[in-house]
Amino acid sequence: MKQYLQFLEHILNVGIKKEDRTQTGTISTFGYQMRFDLNQGFPLLTTKKVYLKAIIHELLWFISGSTNIKYLVDHDVRIWNEWPYERFKKSDEYQGETLDEFVRKVKEDNEFASKHGELGPVYGYQWRHFEGQDKFVDQLAWVIEEIKQNPNSRRLIVNSWQAASINEMALPPCHLLFQFYVLNNKLSCQLYQRSADAFLGVPFNIASYALLTMMVAHICNLELGEFIHTIGDAHIYLNHLDQVHLQLSREPRALPKMKFLRKVTDINDFKYEDFLLEDYHPHSRIKGEVSV
Repeated sequence: MKQYLQFLEHILNVGIKKEDRTQTGTISTFGYQMRFDLNQGFPLLTTKKVYLKAIIHELLWFISGSTNIKYLVDHDVRIWNEWPYERFKKSDEYQGETLDEFVRKVKEDNEFASKHGELGPVYGYQWRHFEGQDKFVDQLAWVIEEIKQNPNSRRLIVNSWQAASINEMALPPCHLLFQFYVLNNKLSCQLYQRSADAFLGVPFNIASYALLTMMVAHICNLELGEFIHTIGDAHIYLNHLDQVHLQLSREPRALPKMKFLRKVTDINDFKYEDFLLEDYHPHSRIKGEVSV
């Protein structure tokens, strides 16, 4: 994963200090691209341990079309908890609950979860229910069928940026558009990400979209090509600088391998138990606070 370390170095070398919505402060630069040959191994960081369980469950949650954090909470995945909690704190029902107490209520009280675990029409909704005039489009299902029937198409695109719905979302999509490409029976995917938290978010994004590409290739009986990650605002939060320098001091190790344990023919049929990661030997985890 030298590509990722070079990405961090690029931000440090050419980025400038910039204020941001969270008021944490960043070092930011605009425009960067990384390329990963998926035949060289699964691009999961080795310079720190990455929580693969959360990546897989979040991706399955996206694919399901769900926009409520209860599925994630029930599987002990915490990466989305802060955003509905901040919304809950502004409601009339808030009585000083901590984040942990809020999450416990989501887990134990279905009615509470239904009301306060919602994020609005975020990623999964847009992938599976992109709304147009008097109809909606299941973009993911359409693009998979198009790959099977018309692999040379230049329209193999899924778009999460539904401008009319942005104000309804707890967090507008950061990784907002991806395009598939088939050549010589190999499937590649390019992601455009408008905003990239380099330390916390990008490792998840790389692994998630690489895995999605593998899943689509699997059900379409294609070989693997590249995952290409194109980024707009690439930033390191000021409270992550020590963690970034620690990561840059570590030597990358060999990439692991991702396997599917059974043949799956429908994107909706993948289960958490279908994925097997082999030969993952990362450096120790490095913690950092998420800016909301």
